[in-house]
Amino acid sequence: MTAAPSPAAATAADSEANWQRTPLFDAHVRLGGQMVEYAGWHMPVQYQGHGLVAEHLATRSGVGLFDVSHMGEIIVEGPNAQAEVNRLVSNDVSKLGEGDACYAVLCHPDGGAVDDLYVYRVGAERFFLVVNAANTAKDFEHIQQHAREPQRIHNRSADFAQIAVQGPNAAILLAAVAPGEAIGLPRNRIRVHSFDGADMLVATTGYTGESGFEIYCAPTSAQALWFALLDAGRDWGVCPIGLGARDTLRLEMGYPLYGHELDDHTNGYEARVGWAMRPKKAGGFIGSEPLLAVLAAGPTKKLVGLELLDRGVPRADYAVLHAGKVVGKVTSGTHSPCLKKPIALAYVPSELAAVGTELSIDVRGQPKKAVVVAFPFVQPLPSNSSAA
Repeated sequence: MTAAPSPAAATAADSEANWQRTPLFDAHVRLGGQMVEYAGWHMPVQYQGHGLVAEHLATRSGVGLFDVSHMGEIIVEGPNAQAEVNRLVSNDVSKLGEGDACYAVLCHPDGGAVDDLYVYRVGAERFFLVVNAANTAKDFEHIQQHAREPQRIHNRSADFAQIAVQGPNAAILLAAVAPGEAIGLPRNRIRVHSFDGADMLVATTGYTGESGFEIYCAPTSAQALWFALLDAGRDWGVCPIGLGARDTLRLEMGYPLYGHELDDHTNGYEARVGWAMRPKKAGGFIGSEPLLAVLAAGPTKKLVGLELLDRGVPRADYAVLHAGKVVGKVTSGTHSPCLKKPIALAYVPSELAAVGTELSIDVRGQPKKAVVVAFPFVQPLPSNSSAA
């Protein structure tokens, strides 16, 4: 007779039972994925036999496959969809042609970030919004609350699986498995491809800095597509990639992660995504008035890239020091697999944000010398499309 589980163990088991599974869950288990909870989902953090560093470097040099099916998808469609979306997001979607995309921020009325997202124009009056997994319900509620015609806005997250194909060999791989018009297009485009008789959306976007694609397909097609890409990519260095390497890849590029570099109380100008903020566009957007004031005066703090000059690994919430005084904090940090040195993203006062500024980071009670460097930390390789 086995002993009853402890209350803590029972609670953990109940919690795990409530985690959602992407359509690729069984594939991850089969491939030796080390499964963890992320935003309420079972997700692989890394794969047995590979590990974070190997997966990171495989993406930079060859091609990596990422399951990002936990992300949320929201459709805005019908008459006046362009005007609706333009009121809701920071970028100017009136500039998008059909098949174009842009990065944007969804803002609170005070200018703080509800979330960052990608906006794809997939029809004359049809927009496809891709939001962060942890924020899907929050974003949908915000959009519904501020929309003029909420009945035209639909949370379609359950209708899509998403696979990212990233790296210099991404175009070669996609051409071998699901050729189509997106291959060879510049960044921020989206087209319809087909695989195994079914249509899917293929976007020239990604979160690694490398060239590549994000594929939106039916959940029922995801496993077949995943293994077709793995099988076809053996000669081009294909590797399944977990959350660990996804994070270090985006960090080397200086890309913000919601909950770290962006949150409800941080705005796009502070996070250095001002290029996606258009508060002067016709009609403005939710939160544009306070952001106009930030634009005029300049943000009081800025996100910077830091390179440690001493040994030690910076982590989120470590204090940033200047002349011995705390002036900011680390939001994300790691030991860069490509640079083989510690790097971090941090918020500091704007007057200390210039490249070359000498600072330090409190690493477990020891101040470690650091310097502000330019983004990105790493320059990705060009796309290898010779066989595409």
